[in-house]
Amino acid sequence: MRAAVAVLCVFLGCCTNVVFLELLVKDDPGSGNLITFSQFLFISIEGFLFTSKCGTVKPNIGIKDYFILVTMFFVANVCNNYAFDFNIPMPLHMIYGSLIANMIMGIIILNRKYMFSKYLSVFMITTGIALCTIVSGKEIKSLQQKNVQIATTPWDDFFWWALGILLLTIALFVSARMGIYQEELHNRYGKNAREALYYTHLLPLPFFLTLAPNIYDHWNFALASEPLRLPVIGVHMPSLIVYLIGNVLTQYMCISSVFVLTTECSSLTVTLVITLRKFLSLLFSIVYFKNPFTIYHWIGTLLVFIGTIIFTEVIPKIIQNLPKAKKVE
Repeated sequence: MRAAVAVLCVFLGCCTNVVFLELLVKDDPGSGNLITFSQFLFISIEGFLFTSKCGTVKPNIGIKDYFILVTMFFVANVCNNYAFDFNIPMPLHMIYGSLIANMIMGIIILNRKYMFSKYLSVFMITTGIALCTIVSGKEIKSLQQKNVQIATTPWDDFFWWALGILLLTIALFVSARMGIYQEELHNRYGKNAREALYYTHLLPLPFFLTLAPNIYDHWNFALASEPLRLPVIGVHMPSLIVYLIGNVLTQYMCISSVFVLTTECSSLTVTLVITLRKFLSLLFSIVYFKNPFTIYHWIGTLLVFIGTIIFTEVIPKIIQNLPKAKKVE
């Protein structure tokens, strides 16, 4: 039951979060560090007040273990944020294939062996997502080329795109390793989802000092953005500040639910949930921003749907429970 609620909150919080992220990045593509810092600061304050009870509750997991986790968490977030500056479209950024990375890490680090159905499902899901991403990425790139008047050479485009892909790949494998490390910590210390959420956001705060000038510049840019009237209370606020607050609150719902999920499921299953959430965010983005939904999107969606059914083994479970249902009758 707890896992089901966490999955629901992941989809609700994270999908809503993407809308605010797109609105922010659309007006200020370099605001990633400001967004991340705001998220970390809010979750740290909430955790200090309600999880550590203003520092009176000692952590169950060692600070050294948290520092390892935090370093991976910080590197992955910074790499993801900087990727926006290197010609990486939002759809590609959202769903860059973490399932395969997690499976590779599980095989290398934990010596895990998966059933053929798991490999098949991961392949189908990754292929379906990649297909939708490539099609959406081409459409976005063509629109950008129409709107941007600055001439660039194909080599320049490829170089910056390749650098962005490199950053995404680093973030991908670091995140996969972090998921496995979280699983190891839960096996060693027990379930500490709220505590892990708090310390993984508190300890990286000093790292943001190195990014202070960038954060300050984008904060001033957000303050100078066009005013937006809030519908209920009728107050006018800078539009980017409103989007930032919405992003921070929905990110809190999203990431706190993910941390609960890590205590209830394996890292591969958690990665599957996050990947499907990102895929739904992609589809929502296509509908919300009225991008065309082609036959390739339908094929990709079908692959993801079938792959998910295979991964979760829903059909074998239903068949297995059929005789039991007859006996009850």
